[in-house]
Amino acid sequence: MEKMDHTILEDQAGDRIDKVVASLNEEWSRTQVQEWIKEGNVVVNGKKVKTNYKCSVNDQLEINIPEPEELDVVPEEMDLDIYFEDRDVLVVNKPKGMVVHPAPGHMTGTLVNGLMAHCKDLSGINGVLRPGIVHRIDKDTSGLLMVAKTDLAHESLVNQLVKKTVTRKYKALVHGIIPHDFGTIDAPLGRDPKDRQSMTVVDDGKHAVTHFHVLERFKDFSFIECQLETGRTHQIRVHMKYIGYPLAGDPKYGPKKTLDIGGQALHAGILGFTHPRTNEYMEFSAPLPEYMEQLLDSLRNNR
Repeated sequence: MEKMDHTILEDQAGDRIDKVVASLNEEWSRTQVQEWIKEGNVVVNGKKVKTNYKCSVNDQLEINIPEPEELDVVPEEMDLDIYFEDRDVLVVNKPKGMVVHPAPGHMTGTLVNGLMAHCKDLSGINGVLRPGIVHRIDKDTSGLLMVAKTDLAHESLVNQLVKKTVTRKYKALVHGIIPHDFGTIDAPLGRDPKDRQSMTVVDDGKHAVTHFHVLERFKDFSFIECQLETGRTHQIRVHMKYIGYPLAGDPKYGPKKTLDIGGQALHAGILGFTHPRTNEYMEFSAPLPEYMEQLLDSLRNNR
């Protein structure tokens, strides 16, 4: 059983313990965390608490993470687009159409399958099903991901995500012409009660903030850059839909009549973080995939 310690920050004071713990790792659901609390796997200041416990500044949390179900991940040789690698961290540019980690229906051909063949020494904190994965991007979103190769790196990178010190910038094409150059969307996200496979803005959802600015405007579309302050599931896709500018090509959150490009036009182009061992800030940039470049050129030619 792995253990994680966390000190309650000022902006977490007053929040329920299950909400806070679930926010520490994008892979943890609130329902899962509530089970951990009931089983005594989450303690505050050395004492067991209930799921509705309200946190105070400087509360000391000890989270004992139960071992995940052991599932075999088959290593697969792949031509990975690796931007950086040392003994602790790997940065890879994931192509559009690739699933990050195995799940029912996608047990092969995932990024983790390729990483297992390439590294053979990924961090085990998230168990064999998600080795080394500290954050993820959707199947049809391309771009940069950081991967932990050691437990030291895993804990450091997760803490940087929690403290919002990781730089994550995305390029996106959205429906509609956004009239203002800059904007911030601060709206909590959670499961859609009408469709559990989708996310939506809900009053009791997880805190979610997306900053954006317009790079270029076309006849019926806007090309934007989004910077994540938080990293919730489908955050950019749901937030842009919420303010009336859904992503082009998005089959789940976009309009019925959208561009036929095989998924949302979204690319994680810039990723920056502090190296877990050297404490050096590192930032990486990946160019737009060819299909997005061609799409933008087509829109420019039809203004």
